[in-house]
Amino acid sequence: MRLSEHTDRQLVEAYIRGHEECFQELLKRYKSRVFGKITMYVKDRAAAEDIFQDTFMKAIQALKDGQYNEEGKFSAWIMRIAHNLCIDYFRVKKKMPMSRANDDYDPFDYIGSGEKNSEQININKQVLADAKKLLNQLPAEQKEIVMMRLYYDMSFKEISDSLNISINTALGRMRYALINLRKLIEKHQIEMTLS
Repeated sequence: MRLSEHTDRQLVEAYIRGHEECFQELLKRYKSRVFGKITMYVKDRAAAEDIFQDTFMKAIQALKDGQYNEEGKFSAWIMRIAHNLCIDYFRVKKKMPMSRANDDYDPFDYIGSGEKNSEQININKQVLADAKKLLNQLPAEQKEIVMMRLYYDMSFKEISDSLNISINTALGRMRYALINLRKLIEKHQIEMTLS
């Protein structure tokens, strides 16, 4: 049987057993889709090529280290690696620290306050702390959309492709996130104006 007739799972299992050519077949199957997704996020071709190479290098390392979860599909797994590397790229590009200890990246810690006087600084700190608390009260799906849109500067098309949802779903989640944030602001009577 030719390699092209094997399932992804069979190829992964054979690669793990030492058949290097099996990974070449997986690369051949998914290189266009993975590169397409990366270039959709990252407009810089050289950066996209670096991320593409890093994606497959990470996949190889994970397979060799026994970190591949067979419950999911290989295609979804490799796309998730590419997605995470694109987010890391934007974090570095925007000079946002990468925190891999956990995925609770906090953009509010890095917003400048325009230091005018100590009272204004304290007000701004309180507003940003309140905004952080409010954002953390959103459902995970809504919080993710807000983060991708406002802090990673991704378009709704990029968000929908990244999360494998329709643009309308992404827009809907953003709308509900904003509605929920307004309700929380009113409920807690929070002033959200920076000085």
